[in-house]
Amino acid sequence: MENNERRPVVLSCIQPTSIPTLGNYLGALKNWKAMSDDNDCIFAVADLHALTIHPEPAKLRQQSLEMYAILLAMGLDPEKNIMFIQSHVPAHTQLAWILNCYTQFGEASRMTQFKEKSLKHSDNVNVGLFDYPVLMAADILLYQANFVPVGADQKQHLEICRDIADRFNNLRGETFTLPEPYIGKTGAKVMSLQDPTQKMSKSDVNPKATVSILDTPDVIMKKFKSAVTDSESCVRYAEGKDGINNLMTIYSCCTGLDYDKIESEFAGKGYGDFKAAVAEAVIEELRPVRENFDKYISDKASLMSAAADGAERAGRIANRTLRKVMKKTGLVMPE
Repeated sequence: MENNERRPVVLSCIQPTSIPTLGNYLGALKNWKAMSDDNDCIFAVADLHALTIHPEPAKLRQQSLEMYAILLAMGLDPEKNIMFIQSHVPAHTQLAWILNCYTQFGEASRMTQFKEKSLKHSDNVNVGLFDYPVLMAADILLYQANFVPVGADQKQHLEICRDIADRFNNLRGETFTLPEPYIGKTGAKVMSLQDPTQKMSKSDVNPKATVSILDTPDVIMKKFKSAVTDSESCVRYAEGKDGINNLMTIYSCCTGLDYDKIESEFAGKGYGDFKAAVAEAVIEELRPVRENFDKYISDKASLMSAAADGAERAGRIANRTLRKVMKKTGLVMPE
């Protein structure tokens, strides 16, 4: 008997501002494929959100295509999932304006990320940066998403999304699903290879600190060989051994071995052997992503075709929600 039970809808958006790091991959992206086994997943390249930092146009276009290719390269199936580029679905910006009118200035001004980015980019505190959470709310609410994977820095944005949706529902009748944070398999927290007390970041000024998921094997090996460790020369997980703890975490994620087995494997061996082994494990972990990426990015026509198909599928869902909202707010409906 066919099971027609509706699966939860999970929405995930990723900005195309730079190539994801090993930390992004092991911490979140690696789990996206497993997430799509049990949920109806919608994945978007959030190019509109990237505009707040005034990127160079040609670079943004290229990075958006690269990010879409990365999603495919990770093994996300465009037939099984809806995968699109945000700006290809105009309903996102249309709904965002309407939601602006149901968002209080005070609640938007309390967003800590806006305050932090305003200080960091004091020469470019634009309205888009202030309005970012409302566009994010539109991204989510258009698809009646049940769950959204969010990091610690985005939890406040999900809360304001729920507040906006709840306010609209109370004023205009039940319209939006109130999204919850997606609690899936916990990914690893990967730290900097040069300062293991800090999280690995794509904005790190030290190129040796961060591994990109598209780095070549030679580059990955060099970065791990120069990774900061300690003077003990003993591979074991312990307090005060931040560098080795980080390498053990990475090795565990890539091999499936627990810390006890890793300690046994490298008993009596030096850090040089361990660093090389971690690098090899990372190279093999990322190899299919890197090779698939090269295949997808070299065929722009197929890439654009897949993105167009994804946008059409996303648009059908988004426009249903948008028309419902337009009707409830008193806008004249197009014929």
